[in-house]
Amino acid sequence: MRIPLLSVCSLALLFSSCGGDPKATPPGTGAPAGQAPTPAPKPAPQEPTKKVPVVRLDMADLKNKFGSEPKTPASDNTVTPEKIALGKTLYHEKHLSKNGNLSCASCHDLGNFGQDSKPTSPGTDQKNGDRNTPTTLNAWRHFVQFWDGRATTIEDQAIMPVLNPVEHGVADEAELVKKIGEKPELVAAFDKAFPGQPVSVANFKNAVGAFERQLTTKSKLDALLDGDSRAMSSLEKYGLHTFVEVGCTECHLTRLVGGDQFQKMGKFKPYASDDVGREKITGKPEDKFVFKVPTLLNVARTAPYFHDGKVATLSEAVKVMADLQLNKQLTQEQIDGIVAFLEALTGEVPAAAK
Repeated sequence: MRIPLLSVCSLALLFSSCGGDPKATPPGTGAPAGQAPTPAPKPAPQEPTKKVPVVRLDMADLKNKFGSEPKTPASDNTVTPEKIALGKTLYHEKHLSKNGNLSCASCHDLGNFGQDSKPTSPGTDQKNGDRNTPTTLNAWRHFVQFWDGRATTIEDQAIMPVLNPVEHGVADEAELVKKIGEKPELVAAFDKAFPGQPVSVANFKNAVGAFERQLTTKSKLDALLDGDSRAMSSLEKYGLHTFVEVGCTECHLTRLVGGDQFQKMGKFKPYASDDVGREKITGKPEDKFVFKVPTLLNVARTAPYFHDGKVATLSEAVKVMADLQLNKQLTQEQIDGIVAFLEALTGEVPAAAK
């Protein structure tokens, strides 16, 4: 039985206008008086129009797989406008690094979907870390923080890069409090956010956490799950169907399409890396090469990929993950479809970040 086909623009044209070049000069215009009009150039040969299989999405199954949030750890951090304002200031404050040259925003650029587009990021001494910088967008929604899960909440996470010698390089908590005290405007902002309380590391964590809890994005998948059947194009729906059909949902679930579990990198075939992942934290051999499954929200804007940032393109990442994690070799049509679905997971950077 043949699958009915629906014509769409060529995949090669997904990121440009369908049709001709809007800047092209119309035939017969622009010729000086008395001269014959310049003949219109012959159109370049075009790739034959590709077809996308029409699929019927099982919405009950999709809601079961993607409809819930990850089991985000509880937090006693009461969010207030004053905490958010302070947290935003701290997020961008370079003074709170050893050399006064690095802030959270240096690596987690909110104008660039919460990351820096580098395989690994340089710290205050320009020495690069070992792992790719994950996005801070939606990070608070994850079930744990960092690639290896060494922090539970976003508040726990906030202080660790500051005290990491390769990252911000601040010597200890006392040094951080001292650096904050050197900026009268920061002290005043702390007093506003935490009236009657001294500047403290605990309040630093809560302020940054309050700000980062505003960094939430929504995608076409959210709209689809919430009842808008036209939220996705036919190609994106085909990609979503393929994503589920080939088994990507063994790891990528919830509204985050990830961020809710650990998995071994290289389930069927080894991935070339010296990074042992979670084993470094737990000391357990079974945790060797185990990492947190990242969210795929905004993944089309957060290249390069994987914990080491060694894969440059989304299509290559899809191909490699299918091979290593599912033991499957996908067709180009399947890869292109999945990439189109992953593009549909891009959301608007929230106003709180601007």
